[in-house]
Amino acid sequence: MPTFLLYAAAALAEIAGCFSVWAWWRLGASPLWLAPGVLALAAFAFLLALVESDAAGRAFAAYGGVYIAASLLWLWGAEGQRPDRFDCAGALLCLAGAAVIVLAPRG
Repeated sequence: MPTFLLYAAAALAEIAGCFSVWAWWRLGASPLWLAPGVLALAAFAFLLALVESDAAGRAFAAYGGVYIAASLLWLWGAEGQRPDRFDCAGALLCLAGAAVIVLAPRG
């Protein structure tokens, strides 16, 4: 699976898992929300481990940019709040940084 798709799937799993805790803790949802959240967070870790990289830290660092952009998509799609221009500019900067990390020529 291409790196970007792994990162996108990992981001969706991580955000869903974290949101389950948010929903339980902050929104008063049932504690049963935590069970799928734990599964989603386990899927996140597994998907991130599938990324081809010579070092975990580099894979995690590049993932950070994708996570930020995906979080803003979650904000818009799941929470109904449209990201503003500063959100979008910040996400683009983070994605550019992630691209530098992933695409840099290494021997």
